[in-house]
Amino acid sequence: MFISRLLYQLFLFFYRLGILIAAPVNPKARLWLHGRKQLIPKIRKALAGNKKPVIWMHCASLGEFEQGRPVLEKCKKQYPEACLVVSFFSPSGYEVRKDFKGADHVFYLPHDSKKRAAAYIQAINPSLVLWVKYEYWYYYLTTLKNKNIPVILFSALFRPGQPFFSWYGMLWKKMISCFHHIFVQDKESKLLLQTIGIDSSVSGDTRYDRVIATAENFEPLPAVIERFCNAENVMVAGSTWAEDEEELQHYTRLHPQKHFIIAPHETGYANMEEVRKRFPGCILYSALKGDEYIFESHVLIMDNVGMLSRLYKYAQVCYVGGGFAGDGLHNILEPAVYGRPVIFGPQHEKQPEADALLQAGGAYEVTNALVLEVLLDKLFTQPGLMQETGLAAKKFVYDNRGATAQVMEYIYKNLRFTK
Repeated sequence: MFISRLLYQLFLFFYRLGILIAAPVNPKARLWLHGRKQLIPKIRKALAGNKKPVIWMHCASLGEFEQGRPVLEKCKKQYPEACLVVSFFSPSGYEVRKDFKGADHVFYLPHDSKKRAAAYIQAINPSLVLWVKYEYWYYYLTTLKNKNIPVILFSALFRPGQPFFSWYGMLWKKMISCFHHIFVQDKESKLLLQTIGIDSSVSGDTRYDRVIATAENFEPLPAVIERFCNAENVMVAGSTWAEDEEELQHYTRLHPQKHFIIAPHETGYANMEEVRKRFPGCILYSALKGDEYIFESHVLIMDNVGMLSRLYKYAQVCYVGGGFAGDGLHNILEPAVYGRPVIFGPQHEKQPEADALLQAGGAYEVTNALVLEVLLDKLFTQPGLMQETGLAAKKFVYDNRGATAQVMEYIYKNLRFTK
């Protein structure tokens, strides 16, 4: 165990060192460092005099926040007397949601260490901690465990190759044992945890509840988007990486009568310049001037964040990026909930919902640009197939809702932390 902790401390050291080295040239690294300056004093000041029980939800980044949001919103409704605190590790989550009105406070999570974890937890003084999906920090979890503060992990997903189930995974097993209870997405995860003596409940994924809430409480996008999508055939490609865009660029050139919205995963200036090169003559969303803008291109590039989950509604067919490279396939449930056929690349081993949606008949996997082009031509020329696939996608999402209710029922029955 000593060696495991030593290796973990070395990992933390080199991670921070890498951030320091990258900061002068990498905007995200600069935000990571700047956001953590004098963080503990800021938290103490923000929570000074707080007498309410604190519910703290930690999210790695923006995707995990959206995954945990249904539980957070239910906590706000069920426990109005509680103070809700959200933390992020990544600037990608914090910068987008730092002003989120559904929480009382939004903070960065300080880099893990025994001293920082103790100071952070003391400053927040949580009565309940909600941990979304993953991101395991040894000193935070063990400090919470030692203080007898209940921590619930939900929407978790486990695979055989993870350190928890390996001979060298003592530190990881220690971390997983710190949770008061674990809600997993599938039976396979539950069985894996049983092999190391950890009990859990199969609840499914709270993302289903989140995308349903977004669709059923839909907030229209600016009128200029609606005007662009008035074309007969519209495709939205979301969370794309360079490899995805290379698969799409030929088809967009061949079909100027169709309208395409591309929403890259990275929206920084450098990446936007590369995207513009792949789609000559495209329009950037930030360049649109008012709702009466006259469109001179059939390709619109979204250089902002926060619209994608609603953009999918305006399409006839949707493509989700990450299946050819990047950091893995992104959220395929966001377009599926609107009853749209979903297309993605072949790399989705870590996303079990991808195989499930394929089996349900609501999605298509493509392996190269030619397969993609043949499929798109088929869908656009066969409206019956388009509708059938879309309805299967929507049914799949609604059939898998309900994880949030299970988590909240457990909290209500087992954790009476409010007055």
